[in-house]
Amino acid sequence: MMELRASINRSFDDLYTRHARDSLDELPDSFTITDPSIPGHPIVFASPGFLKLTGYARRDVLGRSASIFQGPSTSRRAVLEIREAIREERHTQVVLLNYRKDGTPFWMLFRVSPVFSTDGGALVHFVAVQVPLQKKDGSGVRDFGFGCCRKEVCADSLPELGRVSSFEQVLHPDDVREVEREEPCEASDDEKQSAVTAMDNIFSVLTHYSEATGRLVCRKRCSIPDVGLLSTSLIISLGRIKQSFVLTNPHLPDMPIVYASDAFLNLTGYARNEVLGHNCRFLGGTDTDTSTLHLIRESIKTEQPCTVRILNYRKDKSSFWNFLHISSVRDASGKVAYFVGVQIEDSNKNDDRQCLSPEKRQLSVVGVVKVAVRSLSMTAGSSKS
Repeated sequence: MMELRASINRSFDDLYTRHARDSLDELPDSFTITDPSIPGHPIVFASPGFLKLTGYARRDVLGRSASIFQGPSTSRRAVLEIREAIREERHTQVVLLNYRKDGTPFWMLFRVSPVFSTDGGALVHFVAVQVPLQKKDGSGVRDFGFGCCRKEVCADSLPELGRVSSFEQVLHPDDVREVEREEPCEASDDEKQSAVTAMDNIFSVLTHYSEATGRLVCRKRCSIPDVGLLSTSLIISLGRIKQSFVLTNPHLPDMPIVYASDAFLNLTGYARNEVLGHNCRFLGGTDTDTSTLHLIRESIKTEQPCTVRILNYRKDKSSFWNFLHISSVRDASGKVAYFVGVQIEDSNKNDDRQCLSPEKRQLSVVGVVKVAVRSLSMTAGSSKS
């Protein structure tokens, strides 16, 4: 949990000044910001408007996936459309049925947009705006939600919902039919404009406070290297791996790191922006054995795996023995796409919490990375054909 909290803090601190959260809090709109580079693609910021709309406290949603707001009547088609947009790193807008903390469903216009770094075009965040839909009745305009929550589901905590096998058990039959029947075709022009205006305001804040740190963000990818950035799908897949590792691209000049796990950042003390785009040699120092470095270079040249014990240095200049395994990662066509380096600190202490030996843990990471890269390249290949 502490590591997740640190990752969430870094997600903002690496990009914006400390005043960014305060300015975002002042916006009246309902919105969230998520980070696909953190395992589970969690929420890293939730606006006061969003918390008021859903009934959650900020501590309830930070670090959680947005799927916690979905329920039995949420359109699977709409969810898949959102997931596809995230995978393709593009904007989309759908009408979606979500659920508040007390279990009551409500309709909203959901607009999501990627946030890119202007330096290299890397994807850094997604912003999602939620505009609650309203409908006309005899008394005028009211919230397009449903007052259909009985006391069994109106609990202060989510575990209460977990003890119910389906929402039909706690909703009146008429209420269930209302949820299924009253699906709005589309939002009004005013509601669509509200979503656009909210997104403009959010990006105005993000742009301003990222410029102050020298790490400017933008709404459209400003520059794309000749050899591509990692896709969101691959980043999310790699983010599930808890071990310290990096992915390097041998097709780019100086073979830079294109992905670094949170565990690697914790081990070395570097921030993600200080690692991505750089060759791994920054981990070396005065007493790093040059013959070991030669062995690593030869294994990369011959595309053969190797395992070494090498003295490396953290950002604070403290040294540690790195039990390092390097292996090539091939795509579906059999060509080397990346090299993966898996690091385990060799502290000469037995860790009873680890069931697998260091060697097996490293090979396990390599296996998962290879499957993720191969699967993604197969999917990309089939979509082009």
